[in-house]
Amino acid sequence: MKPLTASPRMSPRRLAATGAVALVTVALTVATAPATFARGGGHHRAKLTVVLVYGAWADASSWSGVIERLQHDGYPVRALANPLRSLSGDAASVRSYLDTQTGPIVLVGHSYGGAVITNAATGDSHVRALVYVDAFAPDEGQAVAPLAGADSALADPTAAFNAVPATLPPTSSTELYLKTSTFLSAFANGVPVREARMLAASQRPVTAGALNEPSGAPAWRTIPSWFLIGTRDRVITPNAERAMAEHAGARISYFTAGHLGLISDPAAVTRIIERAAEATA
Repeated sequence: MKPLTASPRMSPRRLAATGAVALVTVALTVATAPATFARGGGHHRAKLTVVLVYGAWADASSWSGVIERLQHDGYPVRALANPLRSLSGDAASVRSYLDTQTGPIVLVGHSYGGAVITNAATGDSHVRALVYVDAFAPDEGQAVAPLAGADSALADPTAAFNAVPATLPPTSSTELYLKTSTFLSAFANGVPVREARMLAASQRPVTAGALNEPSGAPAWRTIPSWFLIGTRDRVITPNAERAMAEHAGARISYFTAGHLGLISDPAAVTRIIERAAEATA
């Protein structure tokens, strides 16, 4: 923009008004310009949106530490509500949100949320990467429950769950709560006991049907995936997670954490999400 100079015919009042208009124009141009991120003097496209999906016996607050770090690093983030009613229905709920997005996405699932993203992202060109955190990644026709591993704390349902209603046999709509003993010793191991007790008291149940419904065609067949495995996970055993990750062709990383590693070590979870985002941007 050329510097403002007074012409012989321009009064001081008119010159001031012209300058004000120019300043407003510049301000509006800056405010409405597409967001870029400078690095080393260059410009880069806006960062991918990160969409987080929690699993059974949890809620979106379990992502709080991860959300804080991603936002600090400039990532748009959304932690979605997961109904925990049926695998196909939960995946449809997440897909309905994904369908409203126009930009690239990193889709992240924890625990049962991994099965949800496996189904929700199938055929979605906006999802650039899938990230599994202590999660299930079923193949087509597989249900979640049998994939937890022979040594999983969930292997004996009568010891792990409180069913509501308690009538037997359970139906697909029977709600399953983790028993407090299972929650503290297996689900929230590695989380401070006081916090773990609060989480146990506020857990959201999943239906028996959701854990036993066969999965559809998996998104990881066509979308690059990353897998973060907690070596102290007692809900989905590390061996079971590794088998799923290898079958999906995922990039595998480990961290010293239990099943709620997203709470006990959000920094490690954030790093793997950002690694996936940077690799697929």
